[in-house]
Amino acid sequence: MSAIRDKLMRALSHPTGPSSDFDLGVTPPGEVVLHPAGVLAAFDAVDGRLILTKRASSLRHHPGQIALPGGKVDPGDADEIAAALREANEEVGLNPTQVEVLGILPPHRTVTGFAMTPVLALVHGPFRPVPEAGEVEEVFTVPFAHISDPASYHIEGRMWQGARRDYYVAPWGPYYIWGATARVLHSLATRLSA
Repeated sequence: MSAIRDKLMRALSHPTGPSSDFDLGVTPPGEVVLHPAGVLAAFDAVDGRLILTKRASSLRHHPGQIALPGGKVDPGDADEIAAALREANEEVGLNPTQVEVLGILPPHRTVTGFAMTPVLALVHGPFRPVPEAGEVEEVFTVPFAHISDPASYHIEGRMWQGARRDYYVAPWGPYYIWGATARVLHSLATRLSA
């Protein structure tokens, strides 16, 4: 447990700037009001496995994609950390009393207009996920060794709004981890290997 905590705390101590879905060559649109959001990068305190979700295909934002539990900051949330904890509880049934928040990474700007703040945390005790019907199709975990290794990530691309858009991917088994989630996790892997 202490080894994983120590690695994550060291990663938090390496300063880096914010990231963006536009980092790999796509020009961002002009002035856009970004909506604050928080996502929970929650690692099991014992084995280091990261909790991820497969979003429901009926959702408006990022349907069917692999994501960290989380969402936009609601009026009742104190900040992005509170939003990430609330959303993780709603989306996957993770009790906030099991979560030890270690810190936050710089925000990530998404193409859908969110400033997404990743919250690094450890999960203590047994956790049995309960996917939120209509929002989460599946909850699964990925080993710390895969998430923390920069070699797990590579760049792919496709046409988007008339131009090629490149993005990070980190496939794991049947799961295609890409886009904002892969970019945030790539930033974490880079910090962990520093």
